[in-house]
Amino acid sequence: MSDAITIAVADDHPLFRQALSLILKQKFSTIHLLEANNIKELQSILSENIPDLILLDLNIPGANGFEALVELGQAYAQIPVVLISGQEDASTVNKATELGASAFLAKSSQPSEMVDVISKVLSGDFVAEALADTSKQENKLLSLTPRQLKILGMFAKGLLNKQIAAELEVSEATVKAHATAIFLKLNVKTRTQAVIVYQDKIAS
Repeated sequence: MSDAITIAVADDHPLFRQALSLILKQKFSTIHLLEANNIKELQSILSENIPDLILLDLNIPGANGFEALVELGQAYAQIPVVLISGQEDASTVNKATELGASAFLAKSSQPSEMVDVISKVLSGDFVAEALADTSKQENKLLSLTPRQLKILGMFAKGLLNKQIAAELEVSEATVKAHATAIFLKLNVKTRTQAVIVYQDKIAS
């Protein structure tokens, strides 16, 4: 890739950010890194920049990593997010995938693997799906479309159908249709039950 690339790195470990910076600069001829030590710094960066990719530490200070992942997906759906963590068990990988991560990277990954995954995500590939297939856990949220997942997140915030319709600039009938599809995919009958499934997945 020869075009200029902007990547936001949200991780509170300077040594890891430095090592990652060196790895990425060796791969990409032109790259601009935006570094954040915590979620507030990341939010500040995103208020002024639209990076091509966000590398998000699961344990970023200021927010539960999974909650931050979901919020980023809702606010910046056009920006792919790669979740980074020292935890690399199947449930963590699967949860990251369910909640919208384009890929998952263990901090123990080899530099070549990191570069490969990041390159694929920048090219538009959804790397996390293959990782999720190795998990035996149910992937109910994974079956939701990005729009359905966003609406479910709005349900969790207590927004009414009318409010959701106004924010998304669609009709209430469209929101209700999405709600019906969400209930079917999650195998629930009510909004409350759907929210419980959602909150169970993003809870720490």
